[in-house]
Amino acid sequence: MRDQLSRTKRVHIITPEEAAVADLKATNIRLMRQLAKANAKREDLVNAVYQAAKDAASALDLPNVVKPRYDKRRARTPETAIAVLSDWQLAKRTATYNTKVCESRIELYARKVIRLTKMQRAAHPVRNLRVYLLGDLIEGEMIFPGQAHLIDGSMFAQVMLDGPRILGNFLRHMLTEFDTVEVTGVIGNHGALGSGPFRRAYHPESNADAMMYEATRLVLQSEKRLKWAPNFTPGERKWYAVDYIGDKGFLLFHGDQVRGFTGVPWNAFKTKLLGWATGAIPERFDYAVAGHYHTPTRMLAGRIRCWVSGSTESDNTYASEQLAAMGTPSQWLLFCRGDRGVTAEYEIHLGDDYAKGAEKE
Repeated sequence: MRDQLSRTKRVHIITPEEAAVADLKATNIRLMRQLAKANAKREDLVNAVYQAAKDAASALDLPNVVKPRYDKRRARTPETAIAVLSDWQLAKRTATYNTKVCESRIELYARKVIRLTKMQRAAHPVRNLRVYLLGDLIEGEMIFPGQAHLIDGSMFAQVMLDGPRILGNFLRHMLTEFDTVEVTGVIGNHGALGSGPFRRAYHPESNADAMMYEATRLVLQSEKRLKWAPNFTPGERKWYAVDYIGDKGFLLFHGDQVRGFTGVPWNAFKTKLLGWATGAIPERFDYAVAGHYHTPTRMLAGRIRCWVSGSTESDNTYASEQLAAMGTPSQWLLFCRGDRGVTAEYEIHLGDDYAKGAEKE
């Protein structure tokens, strides 16, 4: 069941072996030398990472995904599917979570997205997919004290190897079922480089989430049906984006902009959204999607409907101790009609119990 998509659509899955080809090894060596040479030269460090991503992408030769059969129905207005990917915390290591578990849960999410989309297609065409990347897809290395003891992969592995492989495989699976796939991403706080006061000294563009998005884009640049919004804002932090499906605007942000103290600050979310909607953000939007708090939630702030994403992780001891909260692994899937707005919403559960049930189906 797990490999059903690759058998039926003949999708070539990006394997760790392909990602570690000879040119990538040479790139790794050059990158380490550049990092050592750059030392305190932060701009050189960032440029070295981006150059390594380009070199690694050029070393891969992946066959293009076959386009799905076109749905010719015209009786009803088509809808667009929206896959919300947030807070993978890739490389985080707990008693029940690590990079391998993250990868298996995203594979399960991909299968469920396709299954639910086929259910929606029974009533109307769903030809296109938007993918919203909300940040913290990587875990980082120096975000909080002791983090180095709680990860199973380096920043290099997260940004250049595991992240592009997992995200790339997901996008290639989506291309087997949708005519077009459009990706828009924002950064999270775990993509920050450095720690403490040193973090503020980095260029605003420098964020490991954005680097991972760009590395994935470069690996899949031959896929003409896959479109990307810019992965960084020149000279600024890419903390928000607004994407439009027909007349309806979606605000994307990670969620660390909303401060919490003793729990998840839902009232603070509403205050922020209303302030942004009334002019603090110049673009008009009707909906919002965020993450950060690992607690799947749906709320209203005036006319703005907001979805807060869950995480793929499990067994978060910090959330248990500090917030007295423990979410179950999940990600959102939405469907939108451009002239009417969101028509359906699914919280897709990704925990072990759900994975076992999916394997039996």
